[in-house]
Order: sequence, then structure tokens, then C-alpha cells
Amino acid sequence: MRKYILYGIAALLVIISGYFAFIYYIPFSEGVRAGELIKISRKGVIMKTWEGEISQGISGAQIFAFSVLDKDAKVIEDLQTYQGKYVKISYVERYKTFPWWGDTKYFVTDVKQEETPHFRK
Repeated sequence: MRKYILYGIAALLVIISGYFAFIYYIPFSEGVRAGELIKISRKGVIMKTWEGEISQGISGAQIFAFSVLDKDAKVIEDLQTYQGKYVKISYVERYKTFPWWGDTKYFVTDVKQEETPHFRK
């Protein structure tokens, strides 16, 4: 009987480990979006995460919400610098997220400042 309980616990641990590995290592999609960076903030009561938004339209009708992992310190610093500017962000979309990662399934991996297409000189 003890042997079956240990096999059951081991199987459960393998399933849980596989689930977390799948979420962590396998992205759903990767892409690039551009827009005006309207928000970057660190929020949360217990688990602080970096959250941001870019406006992809002139009137702000299309808002793209994203998260940034704490390990991407350079991206966070650049986003704070480019606040209010037109930016192009590269992101990875995950199947799911963990509460300590962020609120969204979209995680920014790179950010570059771009010239706005709305007001050309």
C-alpha cells in the first residue's frame, strides 16, 4: 500500500512539474506592437509586478496591456524613460501566467523608441 502512495505522489509531482515547465518554457506566440506608451507601473499588494499599456490608436480606442518580468531590468528602465513616447515593443504571449509574473499573458522582452506616424515633420 505504501508503494502505491509513493508512486501516486511521484506521478503528481511529475505532472505538476510538467505543467509549470510547459507554462514557463513554451510561448504561445511572439510579436511586435507599436503605439504610445501611456502607462508603466509596479502594482500589487503581496506580489508586485510591472504592468504597462500602449495606445495603438489616435483616440486611445485600442489599448494593449502587457507585463514585464522583474528579471528584465533594462526593459523596465527603458519603458520608464520612454513614458509618453511612441515605442515599438517585442513581446512573448504565454498560454497562462502565474500571479507572481503579472496580470496579462503578454510579456515585453524589448522596447525601442520610434517616430510617431501620426505627426510627421
